[in-house]
Amino acid sequence: MLLKGRRGATILILFVALLLSVLLSLCTGAVGITPAEVVTALVRGGDSSPVAGIILDIRLPRVLLAAITGSSLAVSGAILQGVFMNPLADPYVIGVSSGASLGAVLAIILHPPVAVAGLGALPLFSMAGAFLTILVVQRLSSVEGRASVMSLLLAGVAASAFLTAVISAVTYLFGNRVHQVWLWMIGGFSHARWELVMMALPYSIAGMACSMAFARDLNALTLGEDTAAHLGINVPLARNVLVWTAALLTGSAVSSSGMIGFVGMVTPHVCRIVSPDHRFLIPSSALAGAVATVLADAVCRSVMPPQEIPVGIITALVGGPFFVYLSRCAQRAGRSGPGGVMG
Repeated sequence: MLLKGRRGATILILFVALLLSVLLSLCTGAVGITPAEVVTALVRGGDSSPVAGIILDIRLPRVLLAAITGSSLAVSGAILQGVFMNPLADPYVIGVSSGASLGAVLAIILHPPVAVAGLGALPLFSMAGAFLTILVVQRLSSVEGRASVMSLLLAGVAASAFLTAVISAVTYLFGNRVHQVWLWMIGGFSHARWELVMMALPYSIAGMACSMAFARDLNALTLGEDTAAHLGINVPLARNVLVWTAALLTGSAVSSSGMIGFVGMVTPHVCRIVSPDHRFLIPSSALAGAVATVLADAVCRSVMPPQEIPVGIITALVGGPFFVYLSRCAQRAGRSGPGGVMG
């Protein structure tokens, strides 16, 4: 599909903003590096200079992981907001992040000697937790093979509350690793390496390709399930595929970067101001999410160098007030519940 006019211009602006934010982030850190040095290191590639080592081995995988994580969370948020017809929905509403978090916490505490295809215990346990959670949520919310939006939301909230309690209990019982668990729970990219980038990238590409393939179906679902069915949409199939895609994207992001909240809620809502068409909203949210996360990581590394502020704290400081603002707008507009009208 060819995007024209304001939507095409927005995509172009976001793409340029992403390139500039990546360049800025590569220059930012305890060691100041000029844009010219960054470009030189990227062009020369295998240069053995200290500056090239910092850029190629430390900062570049970190920036790329931040961009992949932000894109995955933003697209997941755009999907869930469309499926649940609620601009307040985010990737954590169906409990996937809590399942991924429990898996990661168990991997951190138990430290099992597990590896599959080069992946260690942390990403494997985290992804397994995410998918097991969505299986449980779908089973709890389904009656005779069908699940309403309300039942999915309630099952997700219940699963999230239960899993959070389990995480708290496990952390309390194994207090010797509380600090390590805490650092992962608030999210960040200080541990980024090329292996994590290569792990997260295929899931992100697959999730975004699937979401674009179902973009028209998602447009129909925002009109209501009955209307979508009258338009010829296979509602159960489309909803299940989209929810699973959101789970894949969220699970991948959480397993590689920890808990980073509000990116999936804020960026799709901002992009929706330009157009609610998901054929535009999905790619624009991906770019905007990448820009927001890369810039947030750059801020975290520049406030108190050489110390870093976890990215999850920055996104919560920005996203928390934005969530309150959206809630107040919804109340003034007379909207309530998960079936509210999209804004």
